[in-house]
Amino acid sequence: MKSGIINVYKEAGFTSFDVVAKIRGILKIKKIGHTGTLDPDATGVLPVCIGKATKLCDMLTDKDKVYECTFILGVETDTYDMSGRILFRKSITSTEDEVKAAINSFVGDIMQVPPMYSALKVNGKKLYELAREGKEVERKARPITIFSIDILDVKLPEVSIRIHCSKGTYIRSLCHDIGEKLGCGCAMKTLIRTRVSQFDISDAKTLDEIERIAKNGNIDGIMIGISDVFDNLGTVFVIPTEEALKIAINGGKIPREMVFAEAISSFEEDSRYRVFLPDNRFLGIYNYVDSKFVLEKMFLE
Repeated sequence: MKSGIINVYKEAGFTSFDVVAKIRGILKIKKIGHTGTLDPDATGVLPVCIGKATKLCDMLTDKDKVYECTFILGVETDTYDMSGRILFRKSITSTEDEVKAAINSFVGDIMQVPPMYSALKVNGKKLYELAREGKEVERKARPITIFSIDILDVKLPEVSIRIHCSKGTYIRSLCHDIGEKLGCGCAMKTLIRTRVSQFDISDAKTLDEIERIAKNGNIDGIMIGISDVFDNLGTVFVIPTEEALKIAINGGKIPREMVFAEAISSFEEDSRYRVFLPDNRFLGIYNYVDSKFVLEKMFLE
């Protein structure tokens, strides 16, 4: 089986770790990792990296994401979603237009405080572990970007929205902050992640589907190649000489004259490129610096 990424549809009730454990059992392979945790109650896209592609996990976690969520105004919980303990209920005095204006005010570069019920660590302990012990610790606000919010439906007290956001965004915190702005509280009801970078929910496979495909021996057919994740980058090939191949395979800096690229007339300084060996094997991601290709991460099988 080749290395690559499987676009998994995570169903409700599974943790992201459960999904990895299940696929590990289906494929009988240990080297598996996921990219970006989804809450157990949340559903949607969870790219899972297999084999050499586990080196991609941190790179994919950095990608932008799209979510669809429904939240309820007039209620606040300790987890910021409806699975938590209700802290209070309030009547909603805002008009529909005021609700829409409050939602749209969060578009752009903002600072966001992560929820206590999250996997972030403080002094080596996960926040949700501290929260379950009844402890609350101060969390630093972190910079995030909300690229856009589309308001899909408003039937107060429920509102449905689509959010295109940067890495590190907590949709539960966004809902909580909207409730604070309106002064009535807010808790997330449902959450679906519909896209992570180029991985779309329309192509995602459930665990049952993956198991059936694996039993039929067709798992490679749903695996996305590592190099395909970087198809937005320029592509170059190492020239087929002994010296060039030795430098490339050993992870050395590859001089400009030791590569060729049919579709690129000149290389941009401090830009990233996909580099392949002459036999079309994907070597890795390189940065072009001072007329040399400098290795960022190698993926050679």
